[in-house]
Order: sequence, then structure tokens, then C-alpha cells
Amino acid sequence: MKTAIVTGASSGIGRASAEALAKAGFTVFGTSRKPGRTLPAGIEMLTCDVTDEASVKALVDTVLERAGRIDVVVNNAGVGLLGGAEESSISQVQALFDVNLFGVLRMTNAVLPTMRMQRQGRIINVSSGLGFAPAPYSAHYAATKHALEGYSESLDHEIRAFNVRVSLIEPAYVRSPFDQNSLEPDRKLPEYDEARSRVLGFVQDVMPTADTPEMVAEAVLKAATDKDQKRRYTVGEVAGQISLLRRLMPAKIFDKALRQQLRLPA
Repeated sequence: MKTAIVTGASSGIGRASAEALAKAGFTVFGTSRKPGRTLPAGIEMLTCDVTDEASVKALVDTVLERAGRIDVVVNNAGVGLLGGAEESSISQVQALFDVNLFGVLRMTNAVLPTMRMQRQGRIINVSSGLGFAPAPYSAHYAATKHALEGYSESLDHEIRAFNVRVSLIEPAYVRSPFDQNSLEPDRKLPEYDEARSRVLGFVQDVMPTADTPEMVAEAVLKAATDKDQKRRYTVGEVAGQISLLRRLMPAKIFDKALRQQLRLPA
């Protein structure tokens, strides 16, 4: 049986992805920073903090001890941040990158020796529509996802000689605790209050009809099992439309449409 690790599996996209992989026949190990989290039968939860290299190594050692191999890693653990770029301290942004980017690097570096030895493996990194189309009041979060996309594409070129591939999952808004519980900037400025509230109001309004974690999990499962694995899996109608318009629409028109959608003055 093939073995998969899913980080941030206690809820939302991570939980749905772990369940989808387990139903497809994978031996699944989910991770959470807090011990005691439970998932349905067939998924074993382990404690792991992706910002701690020793914790990541201990996780990988445990999985290898119990399963003997690692075939798929879903790097899903992440943190959101909605606010003006000027409103976050450097320490807050560093903490954001430590989870969203360096957490992926730690996990990937920990599993690659095993995957290279096996001559088989798939690394699936959960990105975002903001990884290809940045938006106002998401500067730092978009920066982490842009960095993740560049890293993933470069890495895919480097490790395919070992029959190990990398895929990106690119959803738009998702009805999950992650999108509903994004961090707030740690030094809010009154000059941005009105515009920030407009953008936050838009996000809150689209959540009831946003994509479900199960839709993202379907893309994760495809990336894990497709014979001809794709580098990018864009999830849902909204992300697909944004991706198309970003590539085909003149930049000035796209910029205007984006601001109108987010209720910002042109």
C-alpha cells in the first residue's frame, strides 16, 4: 500500500484530503500541531509543527518506522493574513513565511531522501489563486504563495530524474476554518480601515458560496494518482476564471476589474 502524509489535517482542506486519500486506498498519516486530534478510521494523526525541524524529522522517522515508505506528501499546513502590507511588522511576516514557505521546505527536505531512494514520490503543495494573481490587502500571504509556486516549479525540474514530481493545488476562496480565521495585522493603521473593511466584507460575503474543502481534496487526489501528473491543478470555477483572465486580459483592465470586485475605488 502507498503511504501519504498530509500536514494540517485536523480540519478543512487537510482533513478532506486525508479522507480522500484514505478512501482511495492510501495509508494516511495526518499531522496537527496539537496532540489528541482524531480523524476517521484509516487515518492516523501524529503531532508535528512544521516550523520545527526536529518535529518534522521525528514525524518522518515515525512514518517510515510504521509504514516503511512515503509515496505522497501533501504540504497543506498554512496561515492566512488579511491586511495592508504596511500594517504587519517584520516579525509577523517572518512568522507567516516560516509556516507557509519554510514549513514546506522542511517537510520536503525531510522526505526527499526516501523518495529518491524509492525512485518514486509525489509532493503536493497547496498554493492559492493568490499564488498567480495577487490582490490588495493580501500582500504578504500572496508573497508566500508566489514564493511557493516558484520553489515548486524549480524543484519539479530538479527531482524528476528520480521519478519524483511536484504539483501545486490552486483554489480560490474555500469554506474552511483557514479562510474564516485568517490573522489580522499586528499594527493596524486607521488610514487603511475603510479599504480593509471593504475587502474583508467582500471575503465574508463570498464565503457561503465558496468552494468546499472536498473540491480541493479531489484535486489533491488527482495529483496523487494521475498517470500524467500536472504541475498545476486550479480548483473551482472562480480560480479557473481568474487564471484565464490574468493570462489573457490586458493588465489595466484586469486591475480595474479586480478593484471593482473587492469594492475599492478605481
